[in-house]
Amino acid sequence: MRDIETIGILGGGQLGRMLTLEAKRMGYRVVTLEPLPNSPCGQVADEQIVAAYDDLRAIGELGARCDVVTYEFENIPLASVRALENDGRLVRPSGDVLRIAQDRLLEKTFVRDAGCTVAPFAGVSDASDLERAIETIGFPAVVKTTRGGYDGKGQWVVRDVADARAAFAEANGAVLIFESFVPFDLEVSVICARGSDGTIVSFPVTENQHDHGVLATTIVPARVSDEIAARVKSQAVTVGEKLGIIGAYCIEFFVMADQIFVNEIAPRVHNSGHYSLDATQISQYEAHVRAICDLPLVTPKLFDAAVMVNILGTNSGDRLDGVHELLADPDTKLHVYGKRHAALRRKMAHFTVLGDDVAAALAKAETARGLLSWRAPRSN
Repeated sequence: MRDIETIGILGGGQLGRMLTLEAKRMGYRVVTLEPLPNSPCGQVADEQIVAAYDDLRAIGELGARCDVVTYEFENIPLASVRALENDGRLVRPSGDVLRIAQDRLLEKTFVRDAGCTVAPFAGVSDASDLERAIETIGFPAVVKTTRGGYDGKGQWVVRDVADARAAFAEANGAVLIFESFVPFDLEVSVICARGSDGTIVSFPVTENQHDHGVLATTIVPARVSDEIAARVKSQAVTVGEKLGIIGAYCIEFFVMADQIFVNEIAPRVHNSGHYSLDATQISQYEAHVRAICDLPLVTPKLFDAAVMVNILGTNSGDRLDGVHELLADPDTKLHVYGKRHAALRRKMAHFTVLGDDVAAALAKAETARGLLSWRAPRSN
């Protein structure tokens, strides 16, 4: 067990910000590395190294200043994590985990081989691969870039050969994965945290709703049967064990009738776990800090039903109106990320509402959502 005083975070967004706030509450120093100055994470960390994620000199500086390094998103160069590990730095989750999670084809193959359920898929590197995938997988299907996509980017729903070939052309040479489309009833996810001793704890299963590929609403607990929830948690634990991950992670699933399909692994804290800051006695961020710093993991307890709503930009202004009215409700908590420009569907903030049950929390959340709007600041 190492004596950890300073945590390094690759990435400066809102996930890093909330992770930093929990880490500092627990007595740790935090250094973040992020290319953009005054990042949401950098605003609250002890230090921000302003550098590109592939700047190995700066990566080495981060490693030298910190006792453990983690990351808040998976689209960082694997070479940077490998450089830290080759220097003898402690990185959690490891580069081996990152290698699998940042490549959709490796990820789906890993999950399938772990014995979990996935939709039929095939890799597509060239035109002949595409034709084979069309023949074996069929339509409808989803074509995705294997690397770099998030929030619905780098994805095409294809319903016939013409659609598939158009997506292949638009991908412009990127390696793709061709997956059978799952006509799911709802999407759910579960946050888990695994320690270096193999202990795994699971948060409640959440139900997720999206706006053009961007998470808009998370409902806790998910409106699924106890049997479905148990299977979701079981497969998520299996994935964590097989990966050997250390830290918090999220597994997303599609639910179709009584079937579940693993959609994606996120080897980090996750947007769908924001609610845990207000609705459980231990947040996903604290669980991650505990896991990477070799502190005991405890089972999360849900206080009440909860709904988390992402406050997305509309490109109509950068001033958020309605906050006074929103916070008049004692069961609503607001978290603002410190971003200056509310671009279209940019994640600017979120609020969480607690209720006696899911229906009550949803009703309150929809009322609260309607109170908020973006506008341009008054000119002098």
